[in-house]
Amino acid sequence: MSDLEIRRATAADVPAIVAMLADDPLGAARETPDDPAPYERAFAWIDADPGQHLAVAERDGRIVGTLQLTFIPGLSLRGTTRALIEAVRVHRDLRGSGLGSQLIEWAVEEARRRGCGMVQLTSNATRTDAHRFYERLGFAASHVGFKRTL
Repeated sequence: MSDLEIRRATAADVPAIVAMLADDPLGAARETPDDPAPYERAFAWIDADPGQHLAVAERDGRIVGTLQLTFIPGLSLRGTTRALIEAVRVHRDLRGSGLGSQLIEWAVEEARRRGCGMVQLTSNATRTDAHRFYERLGFAASHVGFKRTL
Protein backbone atom coordinates (compact mmCIF):
# COMPACT_ATOMS: atom_id res chain seq x y z
CA MET A 1 0.00 0.00 0.00
CA SER A 2 2.95 2.34 -0.50
CA ASP A 3 1.04 4.12 -3.29
CA LEU A 4 -1.57 5.29 -0.78
CA GLU A 5 -1.84 8.99 0.04
CA ILE A 6 -3.74 10.14 3.14
CA ARG A 7 -4.60 13.81 2.83
CA ARG A 8 -7.06 16.50 3.84
CA ALA A 9 -10.35 16.14 1.97
CA THR A 10 -11.49 18.71 -0.56
CA ALA A 11 -15.00 19.64 -1.68
CA ALA A 12 -14.46 17.50 -4.79
CA ASP A 13 -14.03 14.42 -2.52
CA VAL A 14 -17.43 14.79 -0.82
CA PRO A 15 -19.43 12.58 -3.24
CA ALA A 16 -16.94 9.71 -2.82
CA ILE A 17 -16.96 10.12 0.96
CA VAL A 18 -20.77 10.12 1.09
CA ALA A 19 -20.89 7.03 -1.13
CA MET A 20 -18.68 5.18 1.38
CA LEU A 21 -20.80 6.42 4.32
CA ALA A 22 -23.90 5.04 2.59
CA ASP A 23 -22.35 1.71 1.63
CA ASP A 24 -23.22 -0.42 4.64
CA PRO A 25 -26.44 -1.50 6.38
CA LEU A 26 -26.46 1.42 8.85
CA GLY A 27 -25.42 4.05 6.34
CA ALA A 28 -27.89 2.87 3.72
CA ALA A 29 -30.71 3.69 6.14
CA ARG A 30 -29.48 7.15 7.11
CA GLU A 31 -27.55 8.67 4.20
CA THR A 32 -29.00 10.27 1.06
CA PRO A 33 -26.20 10.50 -1.52
CA ASP A 34 -28.65 11.76 -4.17
CA ASP A 35 -29.14 15.01 -2.14
CA PRO A 36 -25.69 16.63 -1.96
CA ALA A 37 -26.72 19.95 -0.34
CA PRO A 38 -26.53 18.88 3.34
CA TYR A 39 -23.16 17.22 2.78
CA GLU A 40 -21.80 20.29 0.99
CA ARG A 41 -22.91 22.54 3.89
CA ALA A 42 -21.38 20.18 6.44
CA PHE A 43 -18.12 19.98 4.51
CA ALA A 44 -17.84 23.79 4.37
CA TRP A 45 -18.28 23.97 8.14
CA ILE A 46 -15.79 21.16 8.81
CA ASP A 47 -13.24 22.58 6.39
CA ALA A 48 -13.41 26.06 7.99
CA ASP A 49 -12.85 24.73 11.53
CA PRO A 50 -9.17 24.32 12.52
CA GLY A 51 -10.22 21.74 15.12
CA GLN A 52 -11.47 19.40 12.38
CA HIS A 53 -9.54 17.28 9.92
CA LEU A 54 -11.56 15.36 7.37
CA ALA A 55 -9.11 12.97 5.76
CA VAL A 56 -9.28 10.76 2.71
CA ALA A 57 -7.10 7.91 1.57
CA GLU A 58 -6.43 8.09 -2.16
CA ARG A 59 -4.90 5.52 -4.46
CA ASP A 60 -4.43 6.03 -8.19
CA GLY A 61 -6.78 9.04 -8.13
CA ARG A 62 -9.55 7.09 -6.38
CA ILE A 63 -10.84 7.82 -2.86
CA VAL A 64 -10.68 4.49 -1.02
CA GLY A 65 -11.04 5.49 2.63
CA THR A 66 -11.99 8.32 4.95
CA LEU A 67 -12.19 9.41 8.56
CA GLN A 68 -12.80 12.58 10.51
CA LEU A 69 -10.42 13.65 13.24
CA THR A 70 -11.65 16.22 15.78
CA PHE A 71 -9.33 17.89 18.27
CA ILE A 72 -10.92 18.59 21.67
CA PRO A 73 -9.06 20.73 24.18
CA GLY A 74 -10.10 20.04 27.77
CA LEU A 75 -9.37 20.74 31.40
CA SER A 76 -9.62 17.15 32.65
CA LEU A 77 -6.55 14.94 32.83
CA ARG A 78 -4.43 18.01 33.50
CA GLY A 79 -5.52 19.85 30.39
CA THR A 80 -5.16 16.95 27.99
CA THR A 81 -6.23 17.52 24.41
CA ARG A 82 -8.07 14.55 22.94
CA ALA A 83 -8.49 13.50 19.35
CA LEU A 84 -11.81 11.96 18.41
CA ILE A 85 -11.88 9.63 15.40
CA GLU A 86 -15.25 9.40 13.67
CA ALA A 87 -16.83 8.15 10.45
CA VAL A 88 -14.12 5.66 9.53
CA ARG A 89 -14.90 4.01 6.22
CA VAL A 90 -12.96 1.87 3.78
CA HIS A 91 -14.19 1.24 0.25
CA ARG A 92 -16.05 -2.06 0.05
CA ASP A 93 -13.53 -3.77 -2.26
CA LEU A 94 -10.59 -2.96 0.05
CA ARG A 95 -12.03 -4.02 3.39
CA GLY A 96 -9.70 -6.49 5.08
CA SER A 97 -6.70 -5.23 3.07
CA GLY A 98 -5.00 -3.34 5.91
CA LEU A 99 -6.18 0.06 4.71
CA GLY A 100 -8.29 0.61 7.84
CA SER A 101 -5.27 -0.01 10.04
CA GLN A 102 -3.25 2.47 7.99
CA LEU A 103 -5.98 5.09 8.36
CA ILE A 104 -6.23 4.64 12.12
CA GLU A 105 -2.46 4.66 12.60
CA TRP A 106 -2.26 7.82 10.50
CA ALA A 107 -4.91 9.42 12.75
CA VAL A 108 -3.04 8.39 15.91
CA GLU A 109 0.20 9.86 14.57
CA GLU A 110 -1.57 13.07 13.49
CA ALA A 111 -3.07 13.36 16.99
CA ARG A 112 0.36 12.86 18.53
CA ARG A 113 1.82 15.46 16.18
CA ARG A 114 -0.88 17.92 17.26
CA GLY A 115 -0.05 17.39 20.94
CA CYS A 116 -2.95 15.18 21.94
CA GLY A 117 -2.58 12.97 24.99
CA MET A 118 -5.42 10.61 24.07
CA VAL A 119 -7.23 9.28 21.02
CA GLN A 120 -10.79 8.08 21.39
CA LEU A 121 -13.53 6.87 19.09
CA THR A 122 -17.05 5.60 19.08
CA SER A 123 -18.47 2.69 17.15
CA ASN A 124 -22.09 1.68 16.77
CA ALA A 125 -22.95 -1.09 19.22
CA THR A 126 -23.97 -3.38 16.35
CA ARG A 127 -20.57 -3.21 14.62
CA THR A 128 -18.94 -6.12 16.43
CA ASP A 129 -16.35 -6.70 13.69
CA ALA A 130 -15.27 -3.05 14.01
CA HIS A 131 -14.98 -3.46 17.79
CA ARG A 132 -12.56 -6.36 17.35
CA PHE A 133 -10.64 -4.32 14.78
CA TYR A 134 -10.22 -1.36 17.17
CA GLU A 135 -9.21 -3.63 20.04
CA ARG A 136 -6.52 -5.21 17.82
CA LEU A 137 -5.18 -1.69 17.26
CA GLY A 138 -4.86 -1.07 21.00
CA PHE A 139 -8.14 0.69 21.78
CA ALA A 140 -9.98 -0.35 24.94
CA ALA A 141 -13.75 -0.36 25.35
CA SER A 142 -13.46 1.72 28.52
CA HIS A 143 -16.67 3.77 28.48
CA VAL A 144 -20.35 3.48 27.67
CA GLY A 145 -21.56 6.11 25.22
CA PHE A 146 -24.94 7.78 25.07
CA LYS A 147 -26.59 9.79 22.30
CA ARG A 148 -29.73 11.83 22.07
CA THR A 149 -31.17 12.69 18.68
CA LEU A 150 -32.35 16.29 18.34
